[in-house]
Amino acid sequence: MDILTDAVASMRTGNPVSARTDCRGPWGLRFSEATGAGFHVVLTGTCWLIEPSGERTALGPGDIVFVRRGREHVLADDPASPVVDYQVDRSWPVSPPRRTPATGDGPLTSLLCGAYHLDQERPHPLVSALPDLIHLPARRGRHLALSSAIDMLGAELERPGPGSDGIVAQLIDLLLLYILRAWLDEQPADAAAGWAAALRDPAIAPALKAIHADPGRPWTVEGLGDSVGLSRAAFARRFTALVGEPPLAYLTRWRMTTAAGLLRHSETPIGVVGGQVGYGSEFAFGKAFKRAYGVPPGQYRRRARPAA
Repeated sequence: MDILTDAVASMRTGNPVSARTDCRGPWGLRFSEATGAGFHVVLTGTCWLIEPSGERTALGPGDIVFVRRGREHVLADDPASPVVDYQVDRSWPVSPPRRTPATGDGPLTSLLCGAYHLDQERPHPLVSALPDLIHLPARRGRHLALSSAIDMLGAELERPGPGSDGIVAQLIDLLLLYILRAWLDEQPADAAAGWAAALRDPAIAPALKAIHADPGRPWTVEGLGDSVGLSRAAFARRFTALVGEPPLAYLTRWRMTTAAGLLRHSETPIGVVGGQVGYGSEFAFGKAFKRAYGVPPGQYRRRARPAA
C-alpha cells in the first residue's frame, strides 16, 4: 500500500475546489482561517506571501505555497497594498470562471488557488508532521510531474469543457499528492528521524506498507521485525525513532483510522468492521474505538453520516 496516499485519503472529506484568479496591481487578498488545507500556484507575475506574524516571502512564476491547516494569510502585489477578503466561489461543482477580484493599471499576476476539506480532528501523523506552511520555489528540471499537473489544471480552468468538473477534481487531488511528495523529496537524505526518513528506510518503510496493506493481521513487534530482518528490540527502537511512536501504537492508530473510514463510507456491520481491523469481538472493537474517538462505533457512524 502507498503510505502517502493512505494518509491523505484517511483525512479527506468533501470535494476539493479550485479557481484561477487574475489580479492587476495594486491588490491584496486575505485568505481566512479554514479547517482544511489549501494551495496557491503563481502562474504568471510576482507577489508576496504575508503570514500573520508579519513574515514575508517573495513569490515568482512557478512557486507553490501549501497551507496545511488553512491558517490566515495574505497574498499581495506589494506588502503595502490594500487587502480585501478572498470570496470563496460557491458555484462548485460547476467549473468556476476565471476570477478578477482586483483591477488596476499595475502588472498582472495570475494565481491558481485551491482548497481541500481535511479532517483535522485526528490527522495522520505524516500530515501533522508537515510544516504549517510549505513553500516550494520553482526549480527548472525539478518535480516535473507536479509541474505537469499544474499546467493541466490551469488549462482546464482556463478552457472548461465537457467533463471538466470530474477532471478538475481529480487533478486537484493529484496536485496535493505531488506537492507532498515534492516536499518529502526536498528533505535531507541523511535525516535521522521523521516521516521523510521513515518512508526511505529499508526496514521501516516495508513494515509500514505491511501494516497498511493488512491492518487486521495479528501483527507482533517480533513478527514485523522478522519480516525486515531485524530483532524485536532493534526494530522497535528504529521504528519509534523514525515514526515517533512504537510499532503497536501506530498499528492501533491505523486500525482505528481504517475502521472510521469504513464506518463513514460503508454499511458494513460494526462487528464485521471490527473483524476487518483485527478485533475478535464487537465488544473489544467498540472499547478500542471509543478510547480512540471518544464515542462508540455506532454513534460515530450516525454522527459522521450527515457530515459526509
